[in-house]
Amino acid sequence: METTRTRSKAGHIDIAGFQLGFVSEGQGDPALVIGSSVYYPRTFSPQLRQHFHFHFVDHKGFVPPPSGNFANSTFSLDAIIADIEAQRKFLNLNRFTIMGHSGHAFMALEYAKKYPQHIQAVVLLGVSPNYSPSSHEAGQKYFDDFASLERKEALAENLKHLGPEIAANPEKRFVTYCLRMGPKSWYEINFDATELWRGVYTNMQVFDYVWGEVFRDIDITQGLDKLNAPVFLGLGRYDFLTGPPSLWDKVLPYFKNIECKIYEKSSHTPQLEESHLFDQDLLAWFQRVKTASTP
Repeated sequence: METTRTRSKAGHIDIAGFQLGFVSEGQGDPALVIGSSVYYPRTFSPQLRQHFHFHFVDHKGFVPPPSGNFANSTFSLDAIIADIEAQRKFLNLNRFTIMGHSGHAFMALEYAKKYPQHIQAVVLLGVSPNYSPSSHEAGQKYFDDFASLERKEALAENLKHLGPEIAANPEKRFVTYCLRMGPKSWYEINFDATELWRGVYTNMQVFDYVWGEVFRDIDITQGLDKLNAPVFLGLGRYDFLTGPPSLWDKVLPYFKNIECKIYEKSSHTPQLEESHLFDQDLLAWFQRVKTASTP
């Protein structure tokens, strides 16, 4: 798996005292990737940078807050979408592809619904339709029924360390959890994602609220009747973290234009785990999108 990259331009966008970082690199059609400007550039291949001018942007969950206490409403989905719109204006993007992986897929999709005039296409990766208790239960059952004994033993060993590590450093519990869930979130059972997370700050109030409540209750079918932009959905067959691809079966018909690809040797991050195949699929799909939109 390729994790190297070259940086071309980086900076910060001040939004109410939050210094949201951005990294812009590559050439070609503009693409805005929601999430961490540190983590996500490490997951997309150099090949894609020959076709997309990527703008990787932070949300408030990945930067230290300014001094003071903040109500959860500061991190509501509406507030996050407003931040994305401010970042779009700062980066001078008019019409672009918006991309989101894992929980950031919800952010990308909801932005596309609210600001369709700016969206050429939407890319959603490694996500289930929501993070409700029933989705988590389906993911656990999928793991129980489908995972190999080796994978289950590796997870059991990791779980022995999870509690003590979180207790020792609770402010890094999101990253600790992601690392210890490796057997559920990577096709390679013992893949060490430590380097991907190097230097990534996490604001736990944001993750506790947004991942724990907002994404638990989200209904992505609302407003899809107004979304005309084509959508690419990339899922890993071995994604035990967010659940089986079948969770999408009842939701896909709500989309007007969606292409779903399941990667048979990927888990939660197909753009990195099967980067060559993913790149081929994404570029072929995007070329069809551009051809269809040409008068």
